[in-house]
Amino acid sequence: MGVSRRKFINTLFGIGSIGSFFAFLYPVVSYLIPPKVAEVNVNSVKAGKASTFPFNSSKIVKFGREPVILIKDKENNFHADTATCTHLQCIVQFKKSTQQIWCACHNGLYTLDGRNISGPPPKPLTPMKVTVVKDEIVISKLTA
Repeated sequence: MGVSRRKFINTLFGIGSIGSFFAFLYPVVSYLIPPKVAEVNVNSVKAGKASTFPFNSSKIVKFGREPVILIKDKENNFHADTATCTHLQCIVQFKKSTQQIWCACHNGLYTLDGRNISGPPPKPLTPMKVTVVKDEIVISKLTA
């Protein structure tokens, strides 16, 4: 004798249930375990025109995945440092009045070359090299 209708329907229902279970499970697992993203290795970035960058001002520039603070001081010199505070990774700001880099999270202060001078930051900011090539500001990593 062959397979009864009831057994055939139950088998189809079972296969459909297992397929539905995996169809719902796959997106959840994909969300919880994201794919590996290759780290971008950036050595230098262009930050704009030097002639249009105002005196005594700053700007945050993306350097790969990391922010960098670019500063043009009162003497027309450019400075660049990593823009994440070494205490709790807050984004730092430039204080025009004192010519210092300031972390607003816990009142940490750095010099324009990235040395920590007060507050809770345990380490200095990482300094970057700034060059101007044909009026284009180029920020790059310092080589040892």
